[in-house]
Amino acid sequence: MNAVSENAGKLDPVKWVLALAVLAAGIYANAEYAALTLLYRVLAGVVVAGVAVAIALTTRQGQATWELAKEARVEIRKVVWPTRQETTQTTLIVVVMVIFVGLILWGMDSALSWSVNGLIG
Repeated sequence: MNAVSENAGKLDPVKWVLALAVLAAGIYANAEYAALTLLYRVLAGVVVAGVAVAIALTTRQGQATWELAKEARVEIRKVVWPTRQETTQTTLIVVVMVIFVGLILWGMDSALSWSVNGLIG
């Protein structure tokens, strides 16, 4: 590792504390200005959350999380999603099987209940 990358991680704890402080200040301000219109509080909350995320993304863990999210998006694009017909058919098969197994369990429960009632009297 070079000196720049070694020094880059030294400020990470300070950045995390700063990000949490920004979030805490936003939560406090939201409670303090509860009488303000909801729209303004939501917009301020979005801005505060954006600032906190921006600070967090400058850390090593934040950068790693961002890379993971980008890679996950690439993998999602590779997924072959089922067609509407395949989804409908699979759903119907599952519903029929659930009903079938439910009837079998109901029949076994009834038979066992009837036999226990016959033994006990």
